[in-house]
Amino acid sequence: MQETLHQNKTFDQLNYTGKGVAGREFEDCTFTNCDFSSTNLSNNSFSDCRFEDCNLSLVQLSNSKLHDVTFTNCKLVGVDFSQCYDFLFAVRFKGCSLDYTYFGKKNLKKTVFESCSIKEANFTDSDLTQASFLECDLARTVFQRSNLEKADFRTAYNYTLDPELNRIKKAKFSVQGALGLLAKYDIEVK
Repeated sequence: MQETLHQNKTFDQLNYTGKGVAGREFEDCTFTNCDFSSTNLSNNSFSDCRFEDCNLSLVQLSNSKLHDVTFTNCKLVGVDFSQCYDFLFAVRFKGCSLDYTYFGKKNLKKTVFESCSIKEANFTDSDLTQASFLECDLARTVFQRSNLEKADFRTAYNYTLDPELNRIKKAKFSVQGALGLLAKYDIEVK
């Protein structure tokens, strides 16, 4: 990965644990079975890229550009996405572990989270308009001052969120899941 610009490449089984890569542009690249845990990937650009079966836990992404990046079956525990470059930020997650991640103040409009573990994550001040949480475990995840308008929580579970602290107009919830909207009142519904 010494070159500055990488286009239409596949990177397989790279191990960059604890190392750093900066100042690179990746366009339409695929990363499979790579280990970037605790790697500093700050100041890089990823456009139309795919990460499959990769470990990106505790990866640093300060000022990195993530434009149309898909993560499939990846481990992204403890990642702070709030430090990514905001312009054109667009990601998608399928089958990923996003426990302890931070998405504070991110524009996540129409973002799809599918079959993910998103435990104890934080979406404070995020725009999740029309986002979808499809079959996601949201145990102890924080939603505060978040825009959840038209977001889809129908198949999500273990979430609690305060309708008084978030915008939830036309958000979709299952009947059972809607109990997570009442958690702060400490009431029993039978």
